[in-house]
Formats: sequence, structure tokens, C-alpha cells
Amino acid sequence: MMENNPGTYEKNASGNYITDEERRQLLSALHSRLFWVGQYIPDYVEFEGETYPLHNYVWELIQKDELSETEKFRIEKYIEILSAKEMKDERDLEGKSLTSEESKKLYHETAGLLRAIADLKEIESGTFKQNTKRFQEQFANQRIKDAKLWLEFIKKVSN
Repeated sequence: MMENNPGTYEKNASGNYITDEERRQLLSALHSRLFWVGQYIPDYVEFEGETYPLHNYVWELIQKDELSETEKFRIEKYIEILSAKEMKDERDLEGKSLTSEESKKLYHETAGLLRAIADLKEIESGTFKQNTKRFQEQFANQRIKDAKLWLEFIKKVSN
């Protein structure tokens, strides 16, 4: 295919619209199991003329020991707003004429929204705290095992 049109890649890199194949790759990446790895939750989200603080909001919720019913209701509203914004972004990614730069920006925003939605659902259900506690326990246990291995190694090398 490149042989028929050798300038396709260079044109895309210089700002022309993405190809259908590039579009499929981005959408496929969004739907993969580990889409969220390395994705940053956006600081703010603009949707239907409103701006919503997101990154700090999620961080504040993570720090809380318990959530009030009002906070749980607010989380539900945020999830609704973020889901609507994510669906709009994904539709744009599916069909809107986008440059390579625009498509990458939209992909990362969409993935960040998906990550925020997943985090908010886990915070609301309490599984975020459970998973964090389990991870911390496993990490502490691994550090103890590593320290014991190092002590054994030092004893063997010292003799």
C-alpha cells in the first residue's frame, strides 16, 4: 500500500488526517484490557460548556477513609458526566477528520477519562481502598523477604 502512495506517512506526520488503519489502532488500544497503564487523569474536563475539576477531585476522594451519601451521589454524577464525555470523544475518534496530533491528544484524553471512571467506581464501591491495602501488605511482605535474602547473601559472602 505504501508503494502505491509513498508520501502517505510523511503527509500524516506533517499534519494531514489520520488513516483508517491509524484510527482502528487507536480505538483498539482504548478497548484493550490495560488501556489505562501510563494514562494520566486530566486536571479538568470540559463538557457541554461546563468545566469540572477531575484529577484533584479523584485524589481527594482517594484520601478519604469513608464517603458520605452526598459524596457517593456526587461520584455517580461525575461518572455520568465523564461517561457522556468519553462516549462523545470516542465517537469523534471513530469518525471525525483528525490530524495525527489531534487524534493522539483525543486518545489520551479518552483513556484518561476511562481511567478516572474506573477509579471513581472503585472508590465508590470501596474496592480501591481494599486493593490499595492489599498491595501495601504484599509490598511490605516482599520487602521483608528481600531483606532476609540480602542478609543470607551477606552472611555467605562474609564467611
